[in-house]
Amino acid sequence: MGTPLLQIKGTEATVVTTDGKNIVADISSIYPKDTEAPPAGVDDMTKLAYLHEPGVLYNLASRFALNEIYTYTGNILIAVNPFRRLPHLYDIHMMEQYKGAAFGELNPHLFAVADTCYRAMINEQGSQSILSNPVLEAFGNAKTVKNNNSSRFGKFVEIQFDKHGKISGAAVRTYLLERSRVCQVSDPERNYHCFYMLCAAPAEDVKKFKLGDPRAFHYLNQTNCYEVANVDDAREYLETRNAMDVVGISQDEQDAIFRVVAAILHLGNIEFIKGKDSDSSKLKDEKSLNHLQTAAELLMCDEKALEDSLCKRVIVTPDGNITKPLDQAAAALSRDALAKTIYSRLFDWIVDKINNSIGQDPDATSLIGVLDIYGFESFKINSFEQLCINLTNEKLQQHFNQHVFKMEQEEYTREEINWSYVEFVDNQDVLDLIEKKPGGIIALLDEACMFPKSTHETFAQKMYQTYKGHKRFSKPKLARTDFTVNHYAGDVTYQADQFLDKNKDYVVAEHQALLDASKCHFVANLFPPLPEETSKQSKFSSIGTRFKQQLQALMETLNTTEPHYIRCVKPNAVLKPGIFENDNVLNQLRCGGVLEAIRISCAGYPTKRTFDEFLDRFGMLAPEVMDGSDEKSACIAICDRMGLKGYQIGKTKVFLRAGQMAELDARRTEVLANAARRIQRQIRTHLTRKEFISLRRATIHMQKLWRARLARKLYEHMRREDASIRVQKHVRAHAARKSYTNLQAAAIAIQTGLRAMATRNEYRHRRRNKAATIVQTQWRRFHALSAYNQQKKSTLTLQCLWRAKVARKELRKLRMAARETGALKEAKDKLEKRVEELTWRLDFEKHLRIDLEEAKGQEIAKLQNALHEMQEKLDEAHAAIIQEKEAAKIAIEQAPPVIKEVPVVDNTKLELLTNRNEELEGEIRDLNRRVEEFEQKYTEVQNQSKAILKEVEESQQKASQLQETIERLELNLSNLESENQVLRQQALVASTNEDLSEEMKILKSKIRDLESENENLRIQKAVVEQIISPKQISAQLKSFDNGHQTEEEHQTTKVEHQRIKESEPLPSLLTKQRSLTDRQQENHDILIKCLTEDKRFDKSRPVAACIVYKSLLQWRSFEADKTNIFDRIIHTIRSSIESQDNIKDLAYWLSTTSTILFLLQNTIKASNTPNAASHRNRTSPITLFGRMAQGFRTSSTGMGISSGYSGMEGKPNTQSKIEAKYPALLFKQHLTACVEKIYGTIRDSLKKEISPFLNLCIQAPRSARTRSIRGASKNIHSNIVAKQQASNTHWQSIVNNLGHTLGILSENYVPPMITRKIFSQVFSFINVQLFNRYAATSSLNPHYTNRITFQNNRSSL
Repeated sequence: MGTPLLQIKGTEATVVTTDGKNIVADISSIYPKDTEAPPAGVDDMTKLAYLHEPGVLYNLASRFALNEIYTYTGNILIAVNPFRRLPHLYDIHMMEQYKGAAFGELNPHLFAVADTCYRAMINEQGSQSILSNPVLEAFGNAKTVKNNNSSRFGKFVEIQFDKHGKISGAAVRTYLLERSRVCQVSDPERNYHCFYMLCAAPAEDVKKFKLGDPRAFHYLNQTNCYEVANVDDAREYLETRNAMDVVGISQDEQDAIFRVVAAILHLGNIEFIKGKDSDSSKLKDEKSLNHLQTAAELLMCDEKALEDSLCKRVIVTPDGNITKPLDQAAAALSRDALAKTIYSRLFDWIVDKINNSIGQDPDATSLIGVLDIYGFESFKINSFEQLCINLTNEKLQQHFNQHVFKMEQEEYTREEINWSYVEFVDNQDVLDLIEKKPGGIIALLDEACMFPKSTHETFAQKMYQTYKGHKRFSKPKLARTDFTVNHYAGDVTYQADQFLDKNKDYVVAEHQALLDASKCHFVANLFPPLPEETSKQSKFSSIGTRFKQQLQALMETLNTTEPHYIRCVKPNAVLKPGIFENDNVLNQLRCGGVLEAIRISCAGYPTKRTFDEFLDRFGMLAPEVMDGSDEKSACIAICDRMGLKGYQIGKTKVFLRAGQMAELDARRTEVLANAARRIQRQIRTHLTRKEFISLRRATIHMQKLWRARLARKLYEHMRREDASIRVQKHVRAHAARKSYTNLQAAAIAIQTGLRAMATRNEYRHRRRNKAATIVQTQWRRFHALSAYNQQKKSTLTLQCLWRAKVARKELRKLRMAARETGALKEAKDKLEKRVEELTWRLDFEKHLRIDLEEAKGQEIAKLQNALHEMQEKLDEAHAAIIQEKEAAKIAIEQAPPVIKEVPVVDNTKLELLTNRNEELEGEIRDLNRRVEEFEQKYTEVQNQSKAILKEVEESQQKASQLQETIERLELNLSNLESENQVLRQQALVASTNEDLSEEMKILKSKIRDLESENENLRIQKAVVEQIISPKQISAQLKSFDNGHQTEEEHQTTKVEHQRIKESEPLPSLLTKQRSLTDRQQENHDILIKCLTEDKRFDKSRPVAACIVYKSLLQWRSFEADKTNIFDRIIHTIRSSIESQDNIKDLAYWLSTTSTILFLLQNTIKASNTPNAASHRNRTSPITLFGRMAQGFRTSSTGMGISSGYSGMEGKPNTQSKIEAKYPALLFKQHLTACVEKIYGTIRDSLKKEISPFLNLCIQAPRSARTRSIRGASKNIHSNIVAKQQASNTHWQSIVNNLGHTLGILSENYVPPMITRKIFSQVFSFINVQLFNRYAATSSLNPHYTNRITFQNNRSSL
């Protein structure tokens, strides 16, 4: 495709293939390429200049390489499977673009076809249909050779619309399920997906249906393929279950469906051997017997009857029934027939269930039908199913050809051209060969099935004789039962070995009776009773004839609709993306009828171009006609000048016959080639002249430069000769002066050295002493500074490690706290404080780095000053030496010449000073080396500071990301809280009974009196025993408030740690911290022991609750960022109430936990003032106990009582509330959960105790009324009185239970609000039970029902 042409020799041409090979081909097999087509291909292949198979294939391949999978061919949509996900093609934005857009206005897409169908239905009031490839379904799809998910049945989905264009109903029609696949599967195909899904189901389902590995079942192990790539059968099983829920299949029906599927698999494992007689059979072994028993158990039928239906057959005769045994082969066929029949009935039931679930509209005005049916099939072995499938495709291809030809005719008519001679090739002869009656293959097959002695060989011989001269029918060589049919997509050879068995559709009478008597209602409904005349024997029914009738009905439906075609193409056989196999795609295009549509188009006028397009392309062939004439006349003039015959000129287009476009392109190429040669000639002349002129100009310039170079060379020689004479003169003078100067300098140097020797030695001695003093000073200072910096660095490292440990511990706690939805805001506040701390650390590191830089600068400045001072002293020494030299010189001149000095002592001092000078220089070098090492260490510290700064910045980024996550969780939390509030309100509304009787009002009034008494008890003064001594409290406050540090103390501790000197020992601080921790642990243990053992009450309040509250308050645990006392308290409460059945203990813990919760509610307040509004919204009392705590707070404020057991009386001071930290708020939430749990346990226990008496109260009047009706007037009054007395006794028992529970709650001083709520819900439960039980009797005697209900309530009071 798209290969370049190298050369042409005669009728042969050499071309280059896409893989780079040169091949020689016949010119007749080479097709021209549209050179002006875009590289990405055209979206509608009718726009191709050359409409032939290679052009179509090249256009699809070009678009496939760019992920353009949709292409039009007229109004036919071709979809090439990319085998990858392209989500942008099917999003909402893409769908909105195609809504209302004209067909062809946008790029090809499935949405365009769907929108066109809908718009045509609305505008033209006509029905539409879309013909597409198969859609996958669990019970009708299987893996075949060419498709991993091939649909093995036909389906036509009708989407019904009312007169307003809205969907009003839908229906599914199925055609020819491949029943033989249930029992026979060829390698490498698979059986239906549902079998493998069930084998991969969860363990409990596999155990329930007694399944296992699919390799253990005969119906599945006939092939080596058990899995499909990229398909999870276990996940597909769960999705199938969910889909069944959606369509309205109940759980019982689902279990029955999969029980039937499992039974089919077990049926396949039943094997037979010869029986006692030669024509009889029996079960092979114990394994077959087990599978028979399992199948009977799953189908809920009789095991012996199932075995007899497989191994025996009952023949009905006029003289009676005769039982005939079946041999081994016949028994296996009977088993397979039963399996296929069960699966077929199951599939039909699922389709009917889906139709019933969807609902149909008999008054629908129009519909859109989606035909999802199998494509053309041709395998190595083709049987009866392939013949029916290919018959369907022949029918659809005829409908497709007629539609394409109709579109061509419509365009010819619209353009007003002559089209009467255009031929149309029909495939009616193939259809007559298969379905014509009489004389067709299906008719011959039905006739053969009617005769008991007919075999597949006699059927094949009958076809050979009947269709001997038919051009569409042929017999393969050396074949006995095979025959070949020439379809539109190619020849297909069918094997007629099993045609007769597959065409017979009848239910064996024994199978029908067996399954109709099943104890499973679902299985029995699959096999309803047959009419009496057909129930005693099997009756033949042709599957081929029934399928032909269904196909005829389908074609009638399609003929009443406007069709839209979608052809799906697989680009390769390996089902991988990015691979385009030409032969595979071309075969699918041929089978899909696309190439047939192209052939129909080529039979008429395959090339159609509008006038302006035609003139733009071929206007150069006759330039003179382009001016002064209209487009139509110009097009006619060009065609006539080129000598075209048979073309047509329409109203807006030019219609060309096959080959004429290539002829025009050849003439156009010739004109373009002549123009190109003329342009090339002029350009070559211009380039040659330009090159000659440039060469001549360069030659003249080169000659001028060469002459100038010769003149400069002569001048240079003359100038060098004169210069050499001058140089010789000056060299001689310089040598003489240099000799004199050297002698003079040597004399002066000797004199200078001798004179300055004594002075220099003395100076060196003093200089050495002073330098040593300076070096020692600088060394001591450097040593102290290094030790200080090392100490400082170690302190910072230790602090960083400790902070990292604390940060990791906080991170673990934060992750645990993130699971609690109620503590999300507090976690956010804590993170904000963490970010502030990290920011502080960053600032601290920055200041530390600045301090280090300043220290380095100061050190360098000091060293530079020291060096500068030493340099100045050295200069002064040099000046002193010079002065001494001059003084010595003067002294020597003035001294008498007789005196001579012997410099013995002076030489010794000179050597000593020289050695001392060398030592000082060595010390200076050492000092310089140490300065360099200091600078290197400073660079390393600076790099470490940068690394730490980078880590802090990364921590800030992580903190910001975590904060965003918390905000999203807060949004989800608010949604959950709103839903929870709605559900609780609905539950409260449902439990409220508006129609209260007078007796219930009296009962409520008494409950209110009890509540008022409890409120009076609560108003009394609360005095709490002081358990903890003041000394202990002061000790705890001094020891970091029981181990909890506040934020200010934490900052102070940081500063103190930074000021620790080198001499201070670190173990002392750790020992002190361990002692504080041990003391804190002992206090916690004492508090927990008090909570579990001290169950006393002081002035209507639990003593343990008051002690816990005061201890937490004095330890300042509510203000601590981290503590474990709250977790220990919650754990103690939960362990005490878990699995607790004693209502007294539950009442005590309800009183204790509610008291602690009330004290917390009035004492603590949430932190983070800027976010108070969001905190109030989050902690608003949406639950019962949230409202209870709010009611307590309101009542205590209004009545002027103490807001907590703090010893203060009167109105509480809101400013004294403690700003709680995250652990305290989390403790409050856990405490609320404990109160709710205890409350629910007591309420449910009370309901459980009164339920038996309540049932007896309800049943007594009913039985009395029944006997009163039966016994007429005998002892009516005495029976009624007795029953009423029994009812009163039961009601008295209920009242006693209620009173006993109320007494326990009062003894444990449970808050009245909780008590009132418990009894309100219990009374609502009693009312609901009374209403539900007496609703049925209200029609007989409503007055009696109401009277007995209210009388029972009054007696209860």
